[in-house]
Amino acid sequence: MITILLTFMALGALAGVLAGLLGIGGGLVIVPILVFSFTPLGFPEQHLMHLALGTSLASIIFTSISSFMAHHRRGAVIWPIVKSITPGILIGTFLGTCLASIMNTMLLKGLFVVFLYYVAAQMLLNIKPKPSRKIPGNVGMFGVGNVIGSISSLVGIGGGTLSVPFMTFCNINMHSAVGTASAIGLPIALAGTAGFIWNGIGVPGLPEWSIGYVYLPALIGIVSASMLTAPLGVKLAHSLPVPRLKKVFAILLLVVATRMLMSIF
Repeated sequence: MITILLTFMALGALAGVLAGLLGIGGGLVIVPILVFSFTPLGFPEQHLMHLALGTSLASIIFTSISSFMAHHRRGAVIWPIVKSITPGILIGTFLGTCLASIMNTMLLKGLFVVFLYYVAAQMLLNIKPKPSRKIPGNVGMFGVGNVIGSISSLVGIGGGTLSVPFMTFCNINMHSAVGTASAIGLPIALAGTAGFIWNGIGVPGLPEWSIGYVYLPALIGIVSASMLTAPLGVKLAHSLPVPRLKKVFAILLLVVATRMLMSIF
């Protein structure tokens, strides 16, 4: 067990540095790391993606709290947006976990591969939506929250990859969009974790030390290390050529996505 914890701490340390350095959501790094590391541990193939998604979202509970508190101290969180989008986020995310629980690992891998290709293309081409409208009303925000929450639960992320472009599109400056997205990540993580635990309770064949689809040794290792190394990544971001690094990381994402795609076939 000690060896497993140390392994996941090392993986969490890497995820934390990358998240802080490149400004990407931790789930984007953690999910493929978990999939590749669960395989040699002999976890059942049919539960690999469910465990990776559930554990990733559980880890985001802790990282999102430290992140949005830091942004809040800088006045970068627009709380009325958080308040109006949260109901849709909670419902959409939980329903997304229910959908994920009845999908097989191969299909979930396929969805994650498509998402990785999408994010890599955004990074390589530096695609940013042009501000062209205002934040919608409560009904519109409920619908947007449903979409962001459901997709986030299916790929195990905190939603920043989706919510930041949405807010930028709605004339929110990038600094505030990133800060607000960090706060939106908490209800996504809470509802997603609850959903994957609920849908995983009583499922036969899950590994020891799992609560539903959340694998506790991986969660403890990743959280304890990533929260320590994320500030290091932020520090490095101010001294390294981040735009160039993002392109290198985008190529890495393409490699990871292609490897996962090959594993499907």
